Amino acid sequence: MQNIRIAIQKSGRLSEDSIDLFKECGIKLDMGKGRLKSVSSNFNAEFLFLRDDDIPGYVEDGVADLGIVGENVLVESAKKVNLVKKLGFSKCRLSIAIPREESFEGPQSLQNKSIATSYPKLLSKYLKENGIKANIHEISGSVEIAPSIGLADAVCDIVSSGSTLLSNGLKEVQEIFKSEAVLIGNKNLSAENKSILEKILFRINAVQKAQDNKYILLNAPNDKLPEIINIIAGMKSPTVMPLAVEGWSSVHSVLEEKAFWEKIEALRNAGAQGILVIPIEKMIL
Repeated sequence: MQNIRIAIQKSGRLSEDSIDLFKECGIKLDMGKGRLKSVSSNFNAEFLFLRDDDIPGYVEDGVADLGIVGENVLVESAKKVNLVKKLGFSKCRLSIAIPREESFEGPQSLQNKSIATSYPKLLSKYLKENGIKANIHEISGSVEIAPSIGLADAVCDIVSSGSTLLSNGLKEVQEIFKSEAVLIGNKNLSAENKSILEKILFRINAVQKAQDNKYILLNAPNDKLPEIINIIAGMKSPTVMPLAVEGWSSVHSVLEEKAFWEKIEALRNAGAQGILVIPIEKMIL
């Protein structure tokens, strides 16, 4: 079977998160220093380490079959590829920022201003939707220094923590796009590569489902079992096993992370004791 070619960012946070994902999926790749290509020793995959801005184009052209890239880069590139799956990591936002001493009264404050950005398409879309005419300065890097050197009145840039803006005398005033890592694919994948992609998606889904859930064990008085079981229904239903102490049972189930603390409080109020919570490595449904 041929190898599927997967393009990932060659350095930075997105690169690290992407590599961690494939490792969690049990796919080994050799990360020798300075390498631009790696073939997995236990899966039909070849990894290409590229600049993030180049990845959508490589996938569109078929040089790579799949790629992991920020959604902001994908949309800005306007390349004709399939968005296969949102991956939920490397989250950030594209925002407007202005000098700290200036006021912002909404989009109209940008009327006839100069805005520096590396994302002219996304910025143009936002300005058009809000009926704003502004002068866009497209620059490839160090966007945040543009106001201090007189190049622009404002910037439109990627924000994670906001510390870079603050250190350059700027404040974030308007979010215009939310972004996260996405898996993209060539529109003309072969049947063989589609089969490999399905295997990759199966593994990714198992890893992500595990991250969203916790395994829980607790002791409960038998007369409270119906109420407790109703609180933690689990994937199908909880496992209930009698304890050596008469009138008590051990209950095992799975809780969603987003409702975890509310469920724990409800279980305690229902009489559950000795509650143990265990991370789940993989979860196959």
